[in-house]
Amino acid sequence: MQRDSFPDFSNGPRLLADIGGTNARFGLETAPKRIEAIWTADCATYPTLGAALVHYLAQPATVAAGGYQARLAGIAIANPIDGDWVRMTNHHWSFSIEAVCSQFSLKSLVVVNDFTALASALPHLDASHMRQIGGGTARAGEVVGLVGAGTGLGVSGLVPAGERWIALDSEGGHSTFAPMSEREIDILRYARRFHEHVSSERLVSGIGLGLVYRALAERGRVEAEHLGAPEIVERGLRGNCPLCVETLETFCEMLGTVAGNVALTLGAKGGVYIGGGIVPRMGDFFARSGFRARFEQKGRFSDYLAHIATFVITDDYPALIGMAAMLSAE
Repeated sequence: MQRDSFPDFSNGPRLLADIGGTNARFGLETAPKRIEAIWTADCATYPTLGAALVHYLAQPATVAAGGYQARLAGIAIANPIDGDWVRMTNHHWSFSIEAVCSQFSLKSLVVVNDFTALASALPHLDASHMRQIGGGTARAGEVVGLVGAGTGLGVSGLVPAGERWIALDSEGGHSTFAPMSEREIDILRYARRFHEHVSSERLVSGIGLGLVYRALAERGRVEAEHLGAPEIVERGLRGNCPLCVETLETFCEMLGTVAGNVALTLGAKGGVYIGGGIVPRMGDFFARSGFRARFEQKGRFSDYLAHIATFVITDDYPALIGMAAMLSAE
């Protein structure tokens, strides 16, 4: 993978992408910290990443912003990156980095895990881009944790290194799920019928909401409907489906356990940030949920966690901001 250095914008705008298991977001950085022509695509609509990029570059706003002149690009994508061949964990797209460079005449293409890019955005977000949940104080210059639920479950963090930050390349969402209540033990038993290894992502994610919903239906001896994650979230937030409400409440508590584990593992005294597509949509429901209580529920280390702040990232395109920051640091 070629990673040349382009300190300015003489090679045209920089092509940015944030690709998740459901949606892909594209943008052009036309000047430092100025991202234009943002476009969101449903990944299922396009057979390949290349097809989605072709469609994006043909958009009138992209053409007007000089998208075809881009020679430096950065892609944040929801899967591990190891070598030239990239295969998504929760979607069928796969591609060769070198082939994408060739197809779009790129001089350099940087591909990173999407949560590595999201972590890189955190130093560039201000108070208007986040909402604090519960107490605690974020200490300046300390390690920062990051957790986020979208289609899957992402984990990362930032480690201070002098005047800069190092973003962690983590697959912590695939660590083994740890139940903290009788309800969650029953959910785990149900999930083990279908998965030999039940990771946190199997339950605390968009792909996991349906599994949790069905497990709770069986536990409560009620009939489950054929609902996808968007319908479960919508009905739960409206409050007109008790089973969907219970599913969201359970999701928030389980996410609190995961976030607390990340805080302890990293020593994240700089705070733990919650990203992804699900939680920002939940608004006050999440703020009122058992997330923060569960975050702190760590026995002898409950007081330790009570002093660590937790925030929901509310910016619409934070991973694009992070990807731009990573390109500027190349």
